[in-house]
Amino acid sequence: MTLTDRLGLGRADRTAAARWFWTIDRTLLSLLLVLIGLGIIAVAAASPAAAFRYSDANTRLDPLHFLQRQFFWVAIGLPVLLGISMLSKSWAKRVAILGFGFFFLLLMLVPLIGHEVNGAVRWVMIGSFQLQPVEFLKPCFIVATALLFAARFEDRDLPVIPIGAALLGVMVVLLVGQPDFGQAALIVAIWVAQACLAGMSLWVVGGIIGGGIGGLALAYQFESHVRKRLDGFLHGEGDTYQVDRALDCFKSGGLFGTGPGEGVVKFKLPEPQTDYIFSVIGEEFGVIACIALAILYLAIVTRVLLQLVEEDDPFTLLAAVGLVAQFGGQAVINMAVNLALAPSKGMTLPFISHGGSSFIATAFGMGLLLALTRRNRHIQASPYLRGVPA
Repeated sequence: MTLTDRLGLGRADRTAAARWFWTIDRTLLSLLLVLIGLGIIAVAAASPAAAFRYSDANTRLDPLHFLQRQFFWVAIGLPVLLGISMLSKSWAKRVAILGFGFFFLLLMLVPLIGHEVNGAVRWVMIGSFQLQPVEFLKPCFIVATALLFAARFEDRDLPVIPIGAALLGVMVVLLVGQPDFGQAALIVAIWVAQACLAGMSLWVVGGIIGGGIGGLALAYQFESHVRKRLDGFLHGEGDTYQVDRALDCFKSGGLFGTGPGEGVVKFKLPEPQTDYIFSVIGEEFGVIACIALAILYLAIVTRVLLQLVEEDDPFTLLAAVGLVAQFGGQAVINMAVNLALAPSKGMTLPFISHGGSSFIATAFGMGLLLALTRRNRHIQASPYLRGVPA
């Protein structure tokens, strides 16, 4: 008897868990679990520096405070990831659409009930928990957009792209008002990628790119913090403390790092447990570890895209491409900021950075991706499960 048979996951079992096990992309799931495990190690390295930074004369945080919190978020996020991945494609659609409606409404309420952090109003307080609506809205919006654009494959006269553009426009306006230009830019980029796959005219793509450049020029002209960040990135002007300390971490770590717990420069980093955790990894585990982590993200993106090569369902193709683009794009932005290859932007490294709202939202998005890319090939190969719905 095999291990899967002992666990009730054999091919002959007709349980929901067995159907899930034989239809899920187990390679992709394994890669995500490895990433979550590496995230725990990274937060363990960053936790003392973050605790030191957030301690004061009245409150002295335990050096492992953020690691303990990360275990808590993983304990919540992992069941979310697995639970959502067990949904059928039809139920995944329903959950995403309901989530889109709820979090879109919550995003609209942020200016009224939002909580301000570092001059930005992006969060809603639920007890002591800070929830950032856009984190959960992103995967829901991607699935909703995919469902909308997929209708164009049935009837090309349907005005789905203008409708999608209108929804996108409202979201961008709300995000810019927070202000959160980074999230707005990421969402626009993903929407454009999905729209191109749906057959949007290249003239429209050019117009959107032109509008984005124009919007960036206006932001540079009228938003002082955008101007400071761009000037710091392009000319090294103004306050470059964050990126300077991040680069110092990589210089200190070299190829192989200073060793776990031996980092010193990390104590000077702003947000070492979230936005700049990649720099902490660079100092304590070295550039080689950072390259390996980047390869892991690339492997996840590549795995999804290879699985979609023979996909004949437009909705699944559009949704999966959007979800993995969000995941990979966010990782690229975070690593680029840490390496001074992009202007400073508060964006977490998926499954690596400490955080409740971002971690659970990422788990939710990857759960949707796993649910939407489930395959029936194992079921069809088994005479015991043939005809059983996934």
